[in-house]
Amino acid sequence: MTKSFQFDITDLSNTPTQQDLSYTHGKFSEDTQEVLNRTVAGVRQAALDYGVITEGLVPTGPTELEEENSKSKNEYKKEKAQKTLTLARKHVLPEFDTHRAAHKTYSDEVILDMFARICANKGSAHSESEYGWLTDDDLICDDSTFLRAIKKIATPDDSDSQLTFEDDDSMLEIDRIRDSIMTAFDGATDNIINSIRGENPFSARETIAAIDITHEQFHVWPWEDREAGVAKPDYPKMVSGYKKDGEYKRGYKYATITLVGDHAPIVLGIEPVKEDSEWEPDGSPSYSKADLVSRLLDSAERFVDLDTVVFDRGFYVNQVYADVHDRDLTYLSPVPTYEDDLAAIQDIQEHPTADAAVKHDVPLGIDGEVHHEAEFLYVPSTRDDADGKYAVFVTNEDRVELEEIASVVNGYSRRWDIENQYKSIKDFLPKTSSTDYRLRFSNFALSTLIYNLWRLTDYLIKVGLDEPIRSPPVITAKTFVRALGDFLRKFG
Repeated sequence: MTKSFQFDITDLSNTPTQQDLSYTHGKFSEDTQEVLNRTVAGVRQAALDYGVITEGLVPTGPTELEEENSKSKNEYKKEKAQKTLTLARKHVLPEFDTHRAAHKTYSDEVILDMFARICANKGSAHSESEYGWLTDDDLICDDSTFLRAIKKIATPDDSDSQLTFEDDDSMLEIDRIRDSIMTAFDGATDNIINSIRGENPFSARETIAAIDITHEQFHVWPWEDREAGVAKPDYPKMVSGYKKDGEYKRGYKYATITLVGDHAPIVLGIEPVKEDSEWEPDGSPSYSKADLVSRLLDSAERFVDLDTVVFDRGFYVNQVYADVHDRDLTYLSPVPTYEDDLAAIQDIQEHPTADAAVKHDVPLGIDGEVHHEAEFLYVPSTRDDADGKYAVFVTNEDRVELEEIASVVNGYSRRWDIENQYKSIKDFLPKTSSTDYRLRFSNFALSTLIYNLWRLTDYLIKVGLDEPIRSPPVITAKTFVRALGDFLRKFG
């Protein structure tokens, strides 16, 4: 007897589950199943044709009819990749409007097509323009036209010139650039997220996001006279110092928030990082870590319901943890090791059997008052430079017992992809010597968006083929971005 179910179409909380639908479908005769399959395919195509859903919302797994036709994995990967490319052309990249005159010679599609090919070739506006000149390609503009168009994406509506940040309103100007580019990025990200909601990508037990900062190195020395403390007066305001591999360097910094763990590793938000650098006058304007985290969480929570946020030790700031706690989210972060922690570590080392410890209910204060209590966890470290070969983590998770320490700390490894993420985005970044922050931030945002599209393709293929989300990519980043450039050029 066929299982039946009823639901009130106005009460979406009572809709049948996928298991119900699959069970019922399997009870029909083969002829009826084929009729249903063809009907679903027709409705799906009509929805696509009339713009009711995007291309990415079609089922990611091969249908039974397709399986009967012996559709190969390679054919399936090709299909899903092409659907993502179509999504990029129709619903993602068009969010980036250059706001140029309607009679412009080169359309926004041509500009973004050039951008994708520059990313694929690890080139620059100049190299792409030179290639167009050598091949008499009338769909490749000169580099100055390209750069002006990209800058326009990040130019506030009431401004048409480079924002130099020379006055006391520097942060206001940075905010205006950020808002211009992030309006486009958020719209594109919304379209990407909606394209995979049909696959219920956020249905795992826990939705985890990682917040971190990356650097785009800037090689120019900031000092006119280092010993005298005299900095170059025209040195870019958005360049900050950072330490890598024991060496102090300089670069543009960007903060991101990314889905991690068993989710599609999509970047949900980007923030420009402005610090009070050593070569700037004391009290120069900057963003606090708490401000960055707050805005990144606002961006992410537009798209998904978060459960946990993980940080690196650079975000060890009570106000950061307070903001996360106030949002009813769990945080987990390694912390710098201080003298009190060294004492706790020594106690562990001297213990005959223990290899971990927890300090319960440690008060975290804001403005002299206890905001909430946290757990400090002490575990063996895999880092060679860790004090006493132990690492310290802090979390606001409810009381962590000794036997739970390992599983809680292992959750930090869920940010496994973030360094690979930054490497991929930097591989996409066009080469430029420009110090115009509109161009720098637009380049990073567009490169991040291309990364998201690649990860979306990888996710959809893995779900459809029932492969682990955290397994190596089925299509390389280089292959995808090359295909994107060719696809935009062919169909743009």
